[in-house]
Amino acid sequence: MFESHIDRWRLTVDGEPFATHSSQLLPVLSDGRPAMLKISSDEAERAGGALMEWWDGIGAARVYAHDSDAVLLERAMGERSLLEMAMNGADDIATHIICGTVAKLHAPRKRPQPQLIPLERWFRELEPAARAYGGVLSDCKVIADKLLADNGDPVVLHGDIHHSNILDFEQHGWLAIDPKGLIGERGFDYANIFANEDLPTISAPGRLQRQLRIVATEAALQPKRLLQWIAAYSGLSAAWFLGDGSTALAQSPLAVARIALTELQQA
Repeated sequence: MFESHIDRWRLTVDGEPFATHSSQLLPVLSDGRPAMLKISSDEAERAGGALMEWWDGIGAARVYAHDSDAVLLERAMGERSLLEMAMNGADDIATHIICGTVAKLHAPRKRPQPQLIPLERWFRELEPAARAYGGVLSDCKVIADKLLADNGDPVVLHGDIHHSNILDFEQHGWLAIDPKGLIGERGFDYANIFANEDLPTISAPGRLQRQLRIVATEAALQPKRLLQWIAAYSGLSAAWFLGDGSTALAQSPLAVARIALTELQQA
């Protein structure tokens, strides 16, 4: 599936192809520069190429070329990993780095915005899950509805900020990849720092409360409002897993949602 883009963009294969849940990727060289050719079957992933070009290398990997099916990105060559940092005693440092990167993504640009997905549409799967399962998901839906009804000043959102979507680009710093291309209140983009299911410590005692202080300060967000976004996002994440039949995977975001809801009761 890569051949036509290799020919069109005059690329040299520089590694073995690999797959994620929604994309096929191939390391390549573009004019001698390490790059990544990405072809996705997911609508939001495909739209992400136009958004990354709009960011123009500020907070996100630089785009060398893109079309409706594929994107050619600057390739991260650094060896540092935010997920490994968070798992090995540097959780707070990783959070500071994420916040700094997200702030760059949210900064206004003078160029017209690309086509983006409103948060209201992104959250549509929470309602049927809340109706089917009730409990924590119902509480999360109530909070999400209130947030979306008063969605603050909308900004361009990455939509899938987590430790493995911000990579080490060495001299270019930490840059984001794989945006979903959403628009809405900026607090949403910080919520997944607290609910990344790849991080085993997300429901560890005191972790959410400690990270809440860091993120609220770094991002100049009201802690209560941030807690609400954490609860809403965690409920949505659980709803996605439940919708896929992945009941076991849903337990991690549900645990974060319960912590956030408890904190909101005490706020």
